[in-house]
Amino acid sequence: MSELTDALTAAFADETDDEIAQTAAENIADFAEEYDEDLTSDRVTDLLAAAPYDGFQRRFNWIVGELAAENEDCTDSRTFRIDGFGELAADPDIGT
Repeated sequence: MSELTDALTAAFADETDDEIAQTAAENIADFAEEYDEDLTSDRVTDLLAAAPYDGFQRRFNWIVGELAAENEDCTDSRTFRIDGFGELAADPDIGT
């Protein structure tokens, strides 16, 4: 695990169960690796504190959307969200 993953897993563990905390931290680390190498755990935890929703999963998904909006190269952030594309989403492989 990366330093970012470790720090976020610990921070998220206060908000949710260990499995979801680990998944969320790994998703953020994957996002950072692909789109924002300078992303810090402080930036993510600040966004978590500012999230306008209740419930960790909704707040986390909002964070991912905010990070994607700040990065013009990320046009689809669903892979980094807790539930990924979700069962109602279009198949990401169709049309590509």
